Amino acid sequence: MAGYVIHLAVGEEYLRNFPNEIINYKEFIDGIIYPDSVTDKSLTHYGPKSSQVHLDQFFKDKDLDTDFNKGYFIHLVTDYLFYNKFLTIFSKKYMHNDYDILNKSLEDRFKVKIPDKIKNSVFYNSGETKILNLDDTINFIKETASYDINFIKTEVLKGNKDWLTIRPLIKI
Repeated sequence: MAGYVIHLAVGEEYLRNFPNEIINYKEFIDGIIYPDSVTDKSLTHYGPKSSQVHLDQFFKDKDLDTDFNKGYFIHLVTDYLFYNKFLTIFSKKYMHNDYDILNKSLEDRFKVKIPDKIKNSVFYNSGETKILNLDDTINFIKETASYDINFIKTEVLKGNKDWLTIRPLIKI
């Protein structure tokens, strides 16, 4: 899973790109953080693990009919793109520390507000990242937030492989 701050940054940038899409900001943000706030993330990510999101499965029991579901879907799209288009290597050992190092910069850059319910799950660290690069992560957030979720829904339901193919990551 991408870190909470990355997800929230995508959400904030999405709101700037699509200002008329979301009516209830709190529900939208709750939807963004929900999939990672449960113990069994495979259930909320519609795949065997959060790095293998099956976007088409979301639409078997949900739709983009509430701001919560829109936030939830943006979370899934972010994870899908993060693991299948952005990252080339993965390491549990380094990934969370990289998030902690980037969190403050991303919060400031995207004007992220950390919801009270996850404040104890967002950490800050200094040092050099091992996998993630700040500029690349900023570009990833901007690009991810530029996609209209209604367009993605259409492509997913049409079976477009660009939104359905899971690629393996090189683990280090």
